[in-house]
Amino acid sequence: MDSGFFNIILEYINIVFFVFTAVLFTLFTIMGYLSTKGSLHYKNKNSFGDLSKVMASPLAPSLTIVAPAFNEGMTIVENIRSLLSLKYVNYQVMVVNDGSKDDTLQKMIDAYDLVKIDQPIDPNWKSKPIRGIYKSTQQSFSKLTVIDKENGGKSDALNTGMQLSENQFIGCIDVDCLLLPDALLHVVKSFYQRSEKRVIAVGGVIRVANSCVINGGALEEIRLPKNWLARFQLLEYTRSFLLGRMAFGRMDSLLIISGAFGFFDREIALACGGYDTHTVGEDMEIVFRMRRYMVEHKLPHTIEYIPDALCWTEVPESRKILVNQRDRWSRGNFETLYKHRDMFFNPKYGRLGLISYPYWFFYEWLAPLLEFFGFFSIILFYFLGILNLPFFLAITTMIYMYSIMFSFYAILWEVYSYNEYKNVKDILILMGCALIEPFVFHPIVVFAAVRGNYKKLFKIKSGWGTITRKGFAKTT
Repeated sequence: MDSGFFNIILEYINIVFFVFTAVLFTLFTIMGYLSTKGSLHYKNKNSFGDLSKVMASPLAPSLTIVAPAFNEGMTIVENIRSLLSLKYVNYQVMVVNDGSKDDTLQKMIDAYDLVKIDQPIDPNWKSKPIRGIYKSTQQSFSKLTVIDKENGGKSDALNTGMQLSENQFIGCIDVDCLLLPDALLHVVKSFYQRSEKRVIAVGGVIRVANSCVINGGALEEIRLPKNWLARFQLLEYTRSFLLGRMAFGRMDSLLIISGAFGFFDREIALACGGYDTHTVGEDMEIVFRMRRYMVEHKLPHTIEYIPDALCWTEVPESRKILVNQRDRWSRGNFETLYKHRDMFFNPKYGRLGLISYPYWFFYEWLAPLLEFFGFFSIILFYFLGILNLPFFLAITTMIYMYSIMFSFYAILWEVYSYNEYKNVKDILILMGCALIEPFVFHPIVVFAAVRGNYKKLFKIKSGWGTITRKGFAKTT
């Protein structure tokens, strides 16, 4: 084969790469505009009116928070105390002990004076067997219900709580997440602020709690993470939640709600069959299914997105744990996109099929694979002597500068809109992270995505994996 053939192939690759890059630049610019407009609209809309008195009424809408727990013995007592201290009257906390092998259940029994009760269970609901349901003998803990069941995974635990709850709305969170006291006020308000459409779910921003000061289940001081991996994830979360998901929320095209902070209309969630227990991306898959259900039944609906910092969680500080987490996310993306592949560019689903699904397919799933194989292709072309070096350097520099600009904008917009990190040094550190992220952190994320897809392609069995947390900082 002569060099002319390779040059033709290379030219086509250059064109495809350039078009792909131009589309992403355009998309992210539009996302920045829409997220800014959406944030300003949200802040203006919520700058007046006080719902705290209304939501403190016993007549306020009922809500159940379901929190799966597996081997959380070290922190479960504090985590429950935080959930029981929320500023809302008509809510329940349902902790599902998903077959923990440590002392999680005993810690809850001792701390909250729990006793086993009799409660009817639908025998037709598919979930692992329930070993017992517990309530507290103390009136002050009357909102708490603990379900002890055999291990079936997070999805199975959430389905169990969803089935046993009798309230109108269901909140599915990670038990080790910290919700701010007025979180439920914002959530319930979001369910009722639309008149022309039914709000079937509410999601929100996830903030990074590493190195923050937590005392008695309350956030006392916000600090920038000391760990560098956590700092990169903070930057990534700021871009993703404050810009990306805010923009899709503005377009009414959200297809994912974070598993750490998601609230659903229980009736619709049950009508769809609850969470899929055969995927590790259950938080994404249930939103796909709920939206499809509403579209296919021609029911006007929407999903609300809250940009306020209501939920704080600890992110991995170990590279191994981070890779395992992102590996799982990529497998979840693959499973969900494949399961709902008939939505791809399907006008029947409107913006969901024409905008949201293609975005997840091309950017969230395909882009990391193109980056990975593109890197080795560039090395190959270089040694074959057919690499257009000036073009490669020009477009690489352009991509790098644009990514820095987008990250800087996310940081500065956070400072302008919510200003969680008030120390100028912290802002400069985040900007420094943005400068080196493409070389230090992004390759780890790409590798994890490729590994996850490799496992799915070759059917290598892999579940959730173990996510070890260090725990929040405590005051002394």
